Amino acid sequence: MQVLYFAWVRERIGVAKETVDTQAATVMELVNELRAREDRYAAAFEDLSALRVAVDQDLVDFDAPLSGVREVAFFPPMTGG
Repeated sequence: MQVLYFAWVRERIGVAKETVDTQAATVMELVNELRAREDRYAAAFEDLSALRVAVDQDLVDFDAPLSGVREVAFFPPMTGG
């Protein structure tokens, strides 16, 4: 699946997107796999309360299933006015 990183998440990891081979059943399992890769991933996913996630462009919680998913995106919360 494609994993996309935006804003400071992208800056900490060092790439905007990558193809990830995973057996993760949920977004949280994917996060744990990514955290275990390298320190830069661990730093990016250190505080999940500062992150939002979208699966196939729909906002979801970290317990969302990944079955059949083509794209997961991680980004900080949006603010606006």
